[in-house]
Amino acid sequence: METQELHRGRLIDHVQLVVRDLPASRRFYDAVFEVLGVPLGGTLDDGAFWYDELFVSTADSEAAQGELTGRHHLAFQAKDRAAVDAFHKAALAAGGRDNGAAGERPYHPGYYAAFVLDPDGNNIEAVYHGEHTRSAPSVKVTF
Repeated sequence: METQELHRGRLIDHVQLVVRDLPASRRFYDAVFEVLGVPLGGTLDDGAFWYDELFVSTADSEAAQGELTGRHHLAFQAKDRAAVDAFHKAALAAGGRDNGAAGERPYHPGYYAAFVLDPDGNNIEAVYHGEHTRSAPSVKVTF
């Protein structure tokens, strides 16, 4: 598959999670990203998959190199409070475990987030930072 166009955020280029049960993780992230409106980027021959800047594979995947690490925390942007609520509900229905119901957090005014543990115990968050204006939905990179 030849990539002709990429969309990137401003802070993170990509993150990779190495998981024990790829099908369980695929079900979990498919559900989570469906409600957040993020399309599947693609899959690799060994079953690894990616959404935007998140790559998910098993330890024996060619994509997983170096020493395996432990628990991770990832925060995904949500467009509004309703998307945070939908994220939490979808994640729990897809095998996630509650790690903090949707609600305001003390990090800054308007910070509204929910936390779940994915099938491998990674702390996954969806956050809406309150009313704001973005200069663009993403940075578009064309080849």
